[in-house]
Amino acid sequence: MTKKTVLTSASGAPIADNQNSRTAGPRGPVTLDDFQLVEKLAHFNRENIPERRVHAKGSGAHGTFTATKDISQYTHAKLFEKGKQSPMFARFSTVGGERGSADTARDPRGFALKFYSEEGNFDIVGNNTPVFFIRDALKFPDFIHTQKRDPKTNLKCARMMWDFWSLSPESLHQVTILFSDRGIPDGYRHMHGYGSHTYSLINKEGIRTWVKWHFRTKQGIKNIHPTKAGELAGSNPDYAQDDLFHAIERGDYPKWGVYIQVMSEDVAAKRAENPFDVTKVWSQKEFPLIEVGEFELNRNPQNYFAEVEQASFAPSNVIPGTGLSPDRMLQGRVFAYADAQRYRVGTNYQQLPVNAPKCPYHNYQRDGSMRFDGNNGGAPNYEPNSFDDAPKQTNLKDPAFPQAGSGPEYQYDHREDGEYYSQAGALFRLMNPEQKALLIDNIVGSMKGIDEAIQRRQIEHFTKADPAYGEGVKKGLGLK
Repeated sequence: MTKKTVLTSASGAPIADNQNSRTAGPRGPVTLDDFQLVEKLAHFNRENIPERRVHAKGSGAHGTFTATKDISQYTHAKLFEKGKQSPMFARFSTVGGERGSADTARDPRGFALKFYSEEGNFDIVGNNTPVFFIRDALKFPDFIHTQKRDPKTNLKCARMMWDFWSLSPESLHQVTILFSDRGIPDGYRHMHGYGSHTYSLINKEGIRTWVKWHFRTKQGIKNIHPTKAGELAGSNPDYAQDDLFHAIERGDYPKWGVYIQVMSEDVAAKRAENPFDVTKVWSQKEFPLIEVGEFELNRNPQNYFAEVEQASFAPSNVIPGTGLSPDRMLQGRVFAYADAQRYRVGTNYQQLPVNAPKCPYHNYQRDGSMRFDGNNGGAPNYEPNSFDDAPKQTNLKDPAFPQAGSGPEYQYDHREDGEYYSQAGALFRLMNPEQKALLIDNIVGSMKGIDEAIQRRQIEHFTKADPAYGEGVKKGLGLK
């Protein structure tokens, strides 16, 4: 006979009755010394943590990354040694909606990966698009405000979005992707992912190479028509979560190929186009994809809150052989993401099982709310110190970022090239007539009802990308 598990309080004391409060007589008031009632209610009041300001609605799964190709000419990271397998965790999300929003909204999708390597955790926090709306983190809070709710009406507001975009022409490339057929992916399994930013890899000789990360779905690209997306928002708002979870449950494990584009520091220094501008892609003809490996998602979380809601990603999680770049948006995110996790989950968020490294780790961080390991016992909590057995730095530094041609530190106007249109126009001309018509219909549907001045300002950007692009939107909005 199976031994019954005894219900206890959080402190371990057995609970005799979990169905009836202590009262003063059968019909009297509840007494304050009913510590089980007090503990249950007090804990219940504190079960929520702040939702992510961005990427609040998401789904996650555990998996395995396998390095299939030798890229040692670019990196000495052990994670990428050919044939090595490493555990990982992925989280997909919508960007602008709250935790209860629909999975089928027209929105970029977050594509966050955490690789648990023997040298520490390596995070790539990207999207399902290779570019972004802005290229300076100083504009990020303003941009996200336009994707949230109007402070007066508390409603989503197309006027705010298009006002910001029409005054920020660097957004046009991403806007064109967002309102194309890829603006509403069919769940999470049928979309590509991208690091979006420029990152770097460093080999054992200390040579840095700039890289773009690509994650290509092996399930094939599938998107949802806006009409169907609207129906699903009402009938199954958790459509993407449903699809991912049950695919893994039935053993239909989704896979993505992992690739990089590479650019040497010399080539980057001589390019007229800024290779660190996240609103632009690198040409795959000029910088072809190089295979790195693949990852497979093959295990669902046992508890959503513990493993998905508390999962904390940050581009500051780099390992030896990997690095960042002068990308202005990326540098802002290096601070903002880790800081958001400290606020949202807590000072010691990195100790939680889903966030903790699988390899040994040692540092001088101590104390703080919810410290639940041994707090490093009586070991010294300062450095430098005289103890041989205390953690010591490696002195294995990455090469410095090149600064050739840069001037004094200053708040420069970063609209240096003003070239926002060629890549968005090239993408438009790659589309077939049906895709162009859908893109224009989607944009027109979103822009209807907003100020004509904002409409005309945005149409000027479409026209500069391609005259047919602008004319189609103008005609759809009924403007002369």
